[in-house]
Amino acid sequence: MKRVAPRLSTPGPASGSADGRLPDDLLAEQVQRLTVYALVAGGLWTLGLVMDAVVFPRVLGAPVNLTTTIITALGVVGAAGTYAWVKLSSSTLLAKSDAGMWLMLLNAADLALLETWAVDPTMTMLGHVSWTAIVILLSAMIVPSTPRKMFVASLVAASLAPFGVWLAYLRGVDTPSPLNTFLMYLPTYACAIAAVVPARMFQRMGRRLREARDLGSYELVERLGEGGMGEVWRARHRLLARPAAIKLVRPAMLGADDASETRLALKRFESEAQATAALTSPHTIRLFDFGATDDGRFYYVMELLDGRDMASLVQQAGPLPVARVLYLLKQVCHSLAEAHAKGLVHRDIKPANIFVCRMGLDDDVVKVLDFGLVHEVSTRDETQDLTKSLTSLGKVVGTPAFMAPESLSGDGSVDHRADLYALGCVAHYLLTGEHVFEGKTPLQALIDHVSTVPPKPSSRTTNPIPAWVDDLVLACLAKDPAERPRSATEILQRIT
Repeated sequence: MKRVAPRLSTPGPASGSADGRLPDDLLAEQVQRLTVYALVAGGLWTLGLVMDAVVFPRVLGAPVNLTTTIITALGVVGAAGTYAWVKLSSSTLLAKSDAGMWLMLLNAADLALLETWAVDPTMTMLGHVSWTAIVILLSAMIVPSTPRKMFVASLVAASLAPFGVWLAYLRGVDTPSPLNTFLMYLPTYACAIAAVVPARMFQRMGRRLREARDLGSYELVERLGEGGMGEVWRARHRLLARPAAIKLVRPAMLGADDASETRLALKRFESEAQATAALTSPHTIRLFDFGATDDGRFYYVMELLDGRDMASLVQQAGPLPVARVLYLLKQVCHSLAEAHAKGLVHRDIKPANIFVCRMGLDDDVVKVLDFGLVHEVSTRDETQDLTKSLTSLGKVVGTPAFMAPESLSGDGSVDHRADLYALGCVAHYLLTGEHVFEGKTPLQALIDHVSTVPPKPSSRTTNPIPAWVDDLVLACLAKDPAERPRSATEILQRIT
């Protein structure tokens, strides 16, 4: 199983929105196609009008069919009106693009009138494919909308002719039986359902193009996973042709609920990402770049790792031997010791954020991931107010099964010792295969972390665990931060 480590690139200007529609330049091309579509439709309706009102009466001597003439004239007016509105209106590109749905419905309505009002509905032969089906498919390919809009509009368009048959029946006109009507227009409904396919393809293409452009030099190749913070994608640098991984972070994970909080969260994200990128421990994930897209998503880019996280490792192999656990924990302590020395607190140490991988010829190499929740502790007076305001956005941050009791107070008192508490939870999990507190709900787990005495790891497994390892884990799990080891360096010394 592969995991990506983030590598950040400078984001280019984003266009489009988070709903997966096309970027603005491609949306403009779609609007341009709509004008051509309207011109062609208007031209065909004009041809039909000329044939019905001029050619047939003069060449064949047939009388002018006033109903047919009016219907075709409406088709000309609808197409011309659509063309004029798209060309002259100051509406958004998205609104103009949606006009394609209305043009499809206008054409379908005119065709339904021709099939059920201008002529006897019984003249429609069984097996005949209505022109409405062709209009639906052409609209789906030339001016597609979102799949939901296209599906609803296509179903409405397909239903206009059957609705016209019903109206003809109410007028006393001889009409096909309900079964024959259903069979006549079944191909039209099939085309209405099929119209969703190109709409879905265009939506996916729009999302991929928008995200690729948002992330500048990186092209998103494959989504590797999705978690609480956001999505992880396999990416490729356009120039270096080197694989990387990009993590798209939801603004809410940085405490941003509205535009103003998003701006504050972005400042914090940039400050803390820069501090994280400065970490040089070989056991800290290498973070190369970071940024934010115009639609409010944060991202960072990491190195690509080959291995698995500790959570999946224990799920597959069960509790690990003490010697292996200590070997892995020493590497985690190495990463945390450097981060803490630089005033950084991870705040979400857990097995899923600790990767065990193969590097060159070495196995069991640890990489601490997801410093996305990292908090920078500063003693400088000029930064205290900003840090306080930014931190207040985060509210309660972390994973309940690995959260220190003080993390729940919300008074901003969390420091590096919260990471040591989480490290004790990780050690307990590696040794026993179980969380320290197996609450039925996350809330119950949080309550237990605050008020319940943690059990010794040796009491939860049949594997032999030395007493000093029990004592070290329980020391990390002390409710009072002052009673825990003073630093990750101290834990590293005790393990060694």
